[in-house]
Amino acid sequence: MKDLLQTDLHFPTPIYFIEKPLWLDKALEASKPLLAKARESKKKDLLEREIILGKDTYEKVKDHGYSYHSENFFNNPLLKDMTGYILQTSHNLLDEWGFEANRYKLTFSEFWVQEFSHNGGGHHDTHIHWNNHISGFYFLQCSEKTSYPIFHDPRQGSMMTKLQPKQTNEILMGGPSVQYKKIKPGTLVFFPSYLPHQFTVDDGIEPFSFIHFNIQAIDRNLVEQINDNSRIR
Repeated sequence: MKDLLQTDLHFPTPIYFIEKPLWLDKALEASKPLLAKARESKKKDLLEREIILGKDTYEKVKDHGYSYHSENFFNNPLLKDMTGYILQTSHNLLDEWGFEANRYKLTFSEFWVQEFSHNGGGHHDTHIHWNNHISGFYFLQCSEKTSYPIFHDPRQGSMMTKLQPKQTNEILMGGPSVQYKKIKPGTLVFFPSYLPHQFTVDDGIEPFSFIHFNIQAIDRNLVEQINDNSRIR
């Protein structure tokens, strides 16, 4: 009888998905004026682009490649149920990962809505969200014809020593990235903020927008010290 090779998987990087379409209408309502304001703020840039490119060329590209980014709006009362759920779930995830979750107060450092240009070209290069602990998306408008997220191996040592992967559609244990193409409106995603991610170039065939949030876990003792100092002043 052959010896069996025991496999222990350590240092995993989780990505969580859940469908929450019940928040979609309110999220779209809350996002609409913010995206209008974001588009308005880009008019000066687009005017400069038209001057540089010339009117004929500008009419061909317009705002191709642009992404419209709102201000923070996690305090919007329309989103109270969503934000409460996100904070509570983030607390539960930190606990699941083995952290002393009750020691920390969770707060949104960022919570904004983004929309890619209807003329295509919108995208995000690979990045992380420093000084945060949990990040996520809530998709508002998307389809199989729009952009989608890609998550990359966060281990620097692993990225430095990657070998040629097998040509397959399966997700490989040693693969460099994971693509999530089957997102749909109402999909909510959580992942550690250290996880590098990007959004593929959007073709502008159908609208693409989503809420992106980042959460910090702040030591409650530090919060109390700050509050005490504020009261003394």
